[in-house]
Amino acid sequence: MAVTSSPAIAGRPGLVSLVFQRKSLLIGLVVLGAITVFAVLAPLIAPYAPNRLSVVNRLQPPSGRWWFGTDEFGRDIFSRTIYAGQLSLLVGAAATLLAAAIGITLGLVAGFFRKADGIVARIIDAMMAFPDILLAISLVAALGPSLATVIVALGIVYAPRLARIVRASTLIIRELPYIEAARALGVPTWRIMLRHVLRNLVSPILVQATFIFAYAMLAEASLSFLGVGVSPEVPTWGTMIAAGRQYVGSADWMTLFPGIAIVLAVLSLQLVGDGLRDLLDPRLRKDL
Repeated sequence: MAVTSSPAIAGRPGLVSLVFQRKSLLIGLVVLGAITVFAVLAPLIAPYAPNRLSVVNRLQPPSGRWWFGTDEFGRDIFSRTIYAGQLSLLVGAAATLLAAAIGITLGLVAGFFRKADGIVARIIDAMMAFPDILLAISLVAALGPSLATVIVALGIVYAPRLARIVRASTLIIRELPYIEAARALGVPTWRIMLRHVLRNLVSPILVQATFIFAYAMLAEASLSFLGVGVSPEVPTWGTMIAAGRQYVGSADWMTLFPGIAIVLAVLSLQLVGDGLRDLLDPRLRKDL
């Protein structure tokens, strides 16, 4: 007996086809992938060590030897730029994971338990009342500047964004019939929260996480620019731009290339987030 496939299933496009149909998502993935490859393979790609000094060659313009030029100490800006990508990606990923752990926990508790909703919701609102960068500076100043401190500060700062989304969705899901059925069958509360509630929040959490990743990278660069981030000898895009401020008129390449790296990284993550939102939302997916 011949097996025939359903027309709806046979005509359903695969994930790869949907990605190629969404040009902005494809461009974002390509740019983000290129930045990641350069950062991970920096020891193999960089022609010089990031902190190698050559005072004789200070403030050299971009050339065949110095692709992005050199800074005030003769350090190769191209090498420092791709090494700085390692730190930015590390901070962005770690801060996003920490924000997700805190935000998802707070959102589930506030949305599922009515007694805790008022307290947690007020805490979330109070944290979001402060500008992100101001709150991050306050936390870093209180805990002391270091890489771990920056990650913890940014994770705390951006956790309320995820908490609000998870809380709002949980408030709706907890009233659905299958949740009531699970309660009637005696399913443990923690299992209902993880298996029946959290599984239905994967799409909005994933989309919001890409935006938080971009915000965290931009915030890390801002903290480093202000001098309250990681140690000054560690190459970061923010410290490179801060060092090049006084040479804008004579050596603008010192700020140009790190600035372009920040723009490309943040823009690619924004494009990926927008594309994932369109792919994962059934209402928007019809338009693809």
